[in-house]
Amino acid sequence: MREPFASIEDMTNLFRALTQEETTKATALLPVVSDCIRQEARKVGKDIDTMLENEEVFENVLKSVTVDITARALMTSTNSEPMSQISQSALGYAVSGTYLVPGGGLFIKKSELARLGLKRQRYGVIELYDND
Repeated sequence: MREPFASIEDMTNLFRALTQEETTKATALLPVVSDCIRQEARKVGKDIDTMLENEEVFENVLKSVTVDITARALMTSTNSEPMSQISQSALGYAVSGTYLVPGGGLFIKKSELARLGLKRQRYGVIELYDND
């Protein structure tokens, strides 16, 4: 198994001090998040470990993205509704809210993939009409 891109110490330094329960969960999540990043890189034909060896500043960017993804997973509530915003009414019986992680689970944002150089804008032209 390859090494995770970030450590528990990095989580503490870049995110916040973790509780014992969070430390246990983060210890399990860091290798999973790192492998998910590796898989996303493979999807676009890149080897993230080679990129890490060849670029000096890439290590800190990769560490930061790994911590961000892991922190988001830690902040997701597993014992209650993971609402980031909720609104309630009284006599009209209305409740609405915004979920922190729709559908739960681990996910990597497009902006994080872009920071790693795995998501770029594409350009091209589709010819709608035949020239014949």
